[in-house]
Amino acid sequence: MIMKSGSNLEKILSSGQFSVTAECGPPKGTSAKVIQRKGELLKSHCDALNVTDNQTAIVRLSSLSGSVILKQVDVEPVMQMVVRDRNRLAIQSDILGAVALGIRNVLCLSGDHQKFGNHPTAKGVYDIDSMQLLQTLKHMRDEKKFLSGDDISGEVPLFLGAAANPFADPFEFRVTRLAKKIKAGADFIQTQAIFDAPKFIRWMDMVRDRGLDQKVHILAGVIPVKSVGMARYMRNNVSGLSVPEKLIDRMADAKDAKEEGVKICLEIIEQIKEIKGIHGVHIMAVAWEDIVPGIVEKAGLMPRPVVSDQAGI
Repeated sequence: MIMKSGSNLEKILSSGQFSVTAECGPPKGTSAKVIQRKGELLKSHCDALNVTDNQTAIVRLSSLSGSVILKQVDVEPVMQMVVRDRNRLAIQSDILGAVALGIRNVLCLSGDHQKFGNHPTAKGVYDIDSMQLLQTLKHMRDEKKFLSGDDISGEVPLFLGAAANPFADPFEFRVTRLAKKIKAGADFIQTQAIFDAPKFIRWMDMVRDRGLDQKVHILAGVIPVKSVGMARYMRNNVSGLSVPEKLIDRMADAKDAKEEGVKICLEIIEQIKEIKGIHGVHIMAVAWEDIVPGIVEKAGLMPRPVVSDQAGI
């Protein structure tokens, strides 16, 4: 297998190791120290960190800048890119800049609709969709050409990621959509957060039935929940997220909600580790990055592997 990017995340996944990634939310301001602190906190426990791109349609320091700041503290970034805010010229330009600055992992996303954020009247761009974004970056990497057909000077080494939601309706269509993303160019997948493990297992059964686990690296998403209010909010307001009532009851009955939330997260990770075709876990600790090292340690995912440059070639 020829390495496409040389990224650490690609090396670990290609070598068959179980990967750990997490999210690093940029600040609503200009302080590099916020990103640096999160990078230093998580670097020894994660193989790469996602830098979100105006997550929930709220303005924050850019994913490109945050990714560069992480690299400065020797942390490998996964630069998220949403199509909500950029046309095809800006997308291709930002990718060239990211590659020039040493960024090798890009997660291709649609982006939360602007009506949910702090600029609800902003004009959405959506010049291309997330599937077409994958195709565009794959074309830039493999053919060294822009969408216009013009040649790109230099290599475009990228490890391309996409999101998958196993829980949205119609459920039977979710695997077909995954197959389309793989065909479009996805090398790895990070899933929506898992609270309903039995439903996720059914989705993975369908993934394996179509042999898709052999074509892409799947990282299962988890969220440590802080409170019963957070659990209820996700159940009621986050589209395509399945939060069972028994989980909410557990959080409501817990003497220490945060401790119970971590316990639930660890239980889900243990189930994930046993599912054939899962290649890693993606931890989304929303405004709670400090909890991630403890989760990784308690889940038995330390130490993180070190893979040589020759792995997977």
